[in-house]
Amino acid sequence: MTVDRSGSRIDHLNVAVPDLTRAVAFYEPVLAAIGITKMLEFPPNARPHQPTAMTGFGLADVKPYFWLIDGGTVGTNMHLAFTVDSRDAVTAFHQAALTAGATSLEAPAVHPEYHEAYYGAFVLDPHGINLEAVCHHPAPFHQAAT
Repeated sequence: MTVDRSGSRIDHLNVAVPDLTRAVAFYEPVLAAIGITKMLEFPPNARPHQPTAMTGFGLADVKPYFWLIDGGTVGTNMHLAFTVDSRDAVTAFHQAALTAGATSLEAPAVHPEYHEAYYGAFVLDPHGINLEAVCHHPAPFHQAAT
């Protein structure tokens, strides 16, 4: 069976953090709330061109695509949004992030300034990265019982 790994045109993203252990402790439960798991860990100097430790997260049966790199400096105005399939997943992400130590920037809500179905939640992670979970699907339609 061949797995389609195309998705967006960004294949993977490395984010430098000053403390990898702290970052992994935060991201592991937060990303698990939206179906993203820790997949790979490389110690320092495990690869010739990568002298620092790194941890990769992604879809378990597909590949890691979000990497945390140790010993770096977080850039200013960094924002990272994860697409999820439901509005409930946005809420789960927001709650997991708060539980793991994030600061809420915006609770789950519709953001019509982007488009009418844009439903997102924003938090600030312990290293100052603005994280978001976003669902692009309209709210489910619930028909009243007759």
